[in-house]
Amino acid sequence: MTTPSSLPRPDGELEELARVWRTPRGWRFLTTVNNSTIGLLYIGTALLFFVLAGILGLLIRVQLAVPDNGFLSAGVYNQVFTMHGTVMMFLFAIPIVEAISVFLLPAMLGARDLPFPRLSAYAYWAYAAGGIGFFLSIFAGLAPDGGWFMYPPLTGKEHSPGINADFWLLGIGFIEISAIAGAIELIVGILFTRAPGMTLSRMPVYAWAMLVIALMIVFAFPAIIAGTTLLELERAYDWPFFIPARGGDPVLWQHLFWFFGHPEVYIIFLPAAGMVSMMLPALVGARLVGYRAVVIALGAVGVISFALWAHHMFTAGLSLWSSTLVSAASMIVAIPTALQVFAWIATLWRGRARLNAPTLFVLGFLFIFVLGGLTGVMVAVLPFDWQAHDSYFIVAHLHYVLIGGLVFPMFGALYYWLPLVNGHRLSEALARWVFGLMFIGMNLAFFPMHISGLLGMPRRVYTYAPEMGWNAFNLASSIGALIFALGVLLFICDAARTLRRPQRDHGNPWQAGTLEWIPAEDHATRSIPDVRSLEPLWDNPRLVEEVHAGAHWLPGTATGRRETIVTSPVRARPLYLQVLPGDSWWPLAAALGTAGFFLLLTVQLTVIAWVCGMIAIASVLAWMWQSDSLPGLPEMRSAQVADGVTLLVGATGLASHSLWATVIMLVVDGTVFASFVFTHIHTAMRLDICPPPGAALPAAGWSWSACGLLLAGSLLMAWARRQAAHGRQRLAFLLALCCMLAGVALDIGSWIATRLDPASTAWAASVAVMLSYQGLHAVLLAILAAYLWMRSWCGRLTAVNRATLDNCTLIWHYTTLQAWCLAAAIRITAG
Repeated sequence: MTTPSSLPRPDGELEELARVWRTPRGWRFLTTVNNSTIGLLYIGTALLFFVLAGILGLLIRVQLAVPDNGFLSAGVYNQVFTMHGTVMMFLFAIPIVEAISVFLLPAMLGARDLPFPRLSAYAYWAYAAGGIGFFLSIFAGLAPDGGWFMYPPLTGKEHSPGINADFWLLGIGFIEISAIAGAIELIVGILFTRAPGMTLSRMPVYAWAMLVIALMIVFAFPAIIAGTTLLELERAYDWPFFIPARGGDPVLWQHLFWFFGHPEVYIIFLPAAGMVSMMLPALVGARLVGYRAVVIALGAVGVISFALWAHHMFTAGLSLWSSTLVSAASMIVAIPTALQVFAWIATLWRGRARLNAPTLFVLGFLFIFVLGGLTGVMVAVLPFDWQAHDSYFIVAHLHYVLIGGLVFPMFGALYYWLPLVNGHRLSEALARWVFGLMFIGMNLAFFPMHISGLLGMPRRVYTYAPEMGWNAFNLASSIGALIFALGVLLFICDAARTLRRPQRDHGNPWQAGTLEWIPAEDHATRSIPDVRSLEPLWDNPRLVEEVHAGAHWLPGTATGRRETIVTSPVRARPLYLQVLPGDSWWPLAAALGTAGFFLLLTVQLTVIAWVCGMIAIASVLAWMWQSDSLPGLPEMRSAQVADGVTLLVGATGLASHSLWATVIMLVVDGTVFASFVFTHIHTAMRLDICPPPGAALPAAGWSWSACGLLLAGSLLMAWARRQAAHGRQRLAFLLALCCMLAGVALDIGSWIATRLDPASTAWAASVAVMLSYQGLHAVLLAILAAYLWMRSWCGRLTAVNRATLDNCTLIWHYTTLQAWCLAAAIRITAG
């Protein structure tokens, strides 16, 4: 690598780079896809939902401040209580985690941008539009009122006949899709777009934390998508998944919900832990103690958390053996968590802490989260949990973990990283007031709940009698909530004041050693740094000067478009130059179409909803059409990315980042299908005879013939990938489509011939939902086949521009595999 002084950069190179990456102004700002800009929008929207959920929480505390209070009626209280939990968990906690990472990670990894900027834009707009639409339901009296956990049979049609529960099921379902889209972006970005030289052993702890939680999202969130689908099908079409009289089981919902819900606690905590591990070394002026141990602990927590889903089901009638195993796992997870805490304490001991705003919030986090962890171990003990379950003790534990594990580190991170936005720090004097009010208010609000819970106060009650003895504890909690809210309000005022100040160079106010503190513009840094250590700014004091002079990787735009360097997942060796899609209306249109489809279905505007759905599909196809090409210069197969270094432009096959994104998407898809298979197995095991009386299986020959046709379609798609002649490709697409449609039609038709009635039994409904999911894939493959045929017809499907063909072929093979698994699952459980 040359030095800045030995090789000056060409005139106009920096101006051209800035022009290509410039963020649009005015109304065209809505087209921006730059991750740093989208990240700021994401953070602002998530904080808005935090404030809105906090206001709902204050209403709850006003209602419970004194006994026999009539401030809120029972019905309104249930809506407020449900919306408070739902907004906090689904519209604030997970989105703020992804929002901060979308803003920070490109700079922290030394990349120009994450690999799918339009996917990030789509995820944000879908979340913002859908979340706001969902929240507005409370003003129409249509907010869900069954609790943020939505347990049936309370949320079934019999006990919740309106559309309130449907808002939760459809609204939250597609918001989770937005979170999964963000997770795919993060996994591929962290593994493939790190700066050259940033090996896994040099990757920041925060990037490790986000990689772990993104993988957790991929495996955990499909369960809640499957669960909401099942409950909505029960409510809309009377498919009795959770109705015991027809073979259903309400506990099935708890299994699906908590397989998502308990890992979600760690999905919220681990990024905050990663932020603490990033902030502490800079705040105390010492390297993080036990870097490798902390990284291993992050992974261990992520894995163990999936063994805890029944942690909230100890009173649901599980066997003692199952409960004991989950109880043990609930205690074991404290070991890697404690390891991180000890590493932070050792780092504090090694360095010299300065009691500035971020340090105060980090110390507050350690105190509050450790208390929440201790009560978590308490409720992992079966006899204690049997007494404390569904009491206000659990409410106290939950808030100590979530506020201590997320909110306090988040506020510390806002104080720490806000200078990256406009160069200004928040007021240190006001920060002490903010911290003091939040710390005192939080403990005053939630610590008394431990006592009121042990005195017998149940959760989810909207009032209580004065003779119960809970009066003083509830009044103290309400006063504490108000004090906490005053701290948040003071922070908002200070942030608004600071963000209105004129832009300036942020410098490195904390003397940190990581890359995000290198001065950056819309195009990120002047050149992509060559990384040689874990804290490059500490180990190379001239790095900022070298990067700014363009002495490192990709100092300009090699193709005249936005680009970043794709590196190998482990060693971070440069592989190829990725051309990134620019600003576009399509992600916004696709997001609005998606949000409109789900929200309008809820209010039964079916025709308009399907129009929105078609707009979403058309927008995604248009976005794919633009993106699936090299830089518009087919003759440019390579480009110079550093002095004497040339890389290929784009890649195909296993080297392509988009193929791996498709693999991750199919893992999500497979996990949703596995949740439906689990539903079928769970339902079948409750039967004395399977299939139940009155039901029958189609002849085995029909099912295996259908699978054979799907296999033939997959073989035709594999053959098409190897053909250079466009005409042969188009014929293969049509033949593969015919085989696939014939196979799916044969399978579904054979079940129709048995007079399968999904409304008769839960077993029949579980079969029908798996068949419907297979039919949905048939529709998807039909759309993709038409899309590939058009690309081939237009000459855009070549040996070079074939990313969509590779990805669609992979989806085709997955659909075939899913069909075989479906047939096997039904035959084995009925055998």
